[in-house]
Amino acid sequence: MDWAEKYRPMHLADILGNGSAVRQIVDWAKTWTPDSRPLLFTGKPGIGKTSAALALARDMDWEVLELNASDARTKAIIERVAGNSSTTTSLFGAGRKLIIIDEVDNLEGNADRGGARAIADILKEAKQPIVLIANDAYGVSDSIRRLCDPVPFRAIGVSTLQKRMKEICRFEEIACGEDALSAIAESSAGDMRTAVNMLFGSSTGKTSISAGDINTAQKDERATIFDLVGGVFAGAPDRELQKLSFECDEKPDSVMQWIEESIPLMHDPKRRIRAYGRISRADVYLGRTMRRQYFTLWRYATSMMTLGVASENAGAGFRTRIMPPSRWKRMSTAKKQKAVRRTLAASLAEGYSIPESQIQSQYLDLLSRFAEKDPAAFCERHNLDVDQMGIVLHDKAAAAAAVKTVQQAAKERDTKVKKMAASKRAEMRKLEEQLEALRMQEPPVPETPPAAEELPLEEPPEEKKLAPKQATLDFF
Repeated sequence: MDWAEKYRPMHLADILGNGSAVRQIVDWAKTWTPDSRPLLFTGKPGIGKTSAALALARDMDWEVLELNASDARTKAIIERVAGNSSTTTSLFGAGRKLIIIDEVDNLEGNADRGGARAIADILKEAKQPIVLIANDAYGVSDSIRRLCDPVPFRAIGVSTLQKRMKEICRFEEIACGEDALSAIAESSAGDMRTAVNMLFGSSTGKTSISAGDINTAQKDERATIFDLVGGVFAGAPDRELQKLSFECDEKPDSVMQWIEESIPLMHDPKRRIRAYGRISRADVYLGRTMRRQYFTLWRYATSMMTLGVASENAGAGFRTRIMPPSRWKRMSTAKKQKAVRRTLAASLAEGYSIPESQIQSQYLDLLSRFAEKDPAAFCERHNLDVDQMGIVLHDKAAAAAAVKTVQQAAKERDTKVKKMAASKRAEMRKLEEQLEALRMQEPPVPETPPAAEELPLEEPPEEKKLAPKQATLDFF
């Protein structure tokens, strides 16, 4: 059996390294009402998010419905599976039903066939507790994130990992030295699942584990782009830079953009100019590689962008704040705007029965004028978010104000409906109490003995009438 599943925490008290998150989860579960907000678990993989959700259901004796949002992405599937469950009670006698939606950061907003919009609608109407899980909090759609209370999970500390690995070794009757446990804990980078899998892989067919065994079975330690760019500008030796560039998973064109982003931070203008020259030469090699499909030139391009830039910065190494290429941010913004425009056109096309292409090319300006007269009504009619209203009104502040007005009105309506429902329930309880009081005041009715059952009189049997004899003629 896989050790990661065998030693999965069964209760919230068994979750390691995230005490504050566990306390927040427990308080939420104990005070949960249909008006409570869902929880959003965020953090890197392998640190106990899904285990905490399952342990919560086990501790509270709740039934579990788990949905992987990256597998069931469409609006129809999500509404059919999670939507029905969020408004119905358990069939197995459990007090409540915990709905777990995993990998919600893999949804791409409204453009992903309505998946994010469907989850947002479920969160608004749910009558059962819901927990959402994501690796990247900022990868979750805004329409989902603003409806949830965040529960951040942190990477597990080295000492905590070592202690847990030692417990597993004791249960499995395996001798493991402190150096081996330290190697596992440091290599797993706070990932409990990776640490357990490394221990399992190292101990297969063995009764004792040494540090040498861990080195052959440990997690693939690849250099990150931050290690490589930091080494270039910190004045690392050439051999170390070559090793880092070989172990880095990024392609040479991406590495070049990362290094180029940090060149303006060099203090000496002359060194900065020469560094740009090295980057330019590396770009030429990459272009020839793409045109000629001669990938041997990659090594020259990589050496030019790493060793070349490092040589121009020789003796003036500094620790720079490594940032992603700014062009990526601009491309991401443009991609998001394109997706927002596409979803806006889809919403308006559905509302006015006009093709999306004509909405974008002919009617968007006209509809913008309609929206300017009453932005809140326009927003509510087509169920638009802030980004979509910003495109319609060409004013972010006005768009935010319109959406806020719609949300406030919806909140007031919900509050009014809840108050009316509570008032009706109070009236029903009062009426039931009055009826019960009247029943208590009425004198008891004396019991009368049951009357003897009268047996039905038997009617005398009817005499059978004999059939008249027929006259016969006897001629003989």
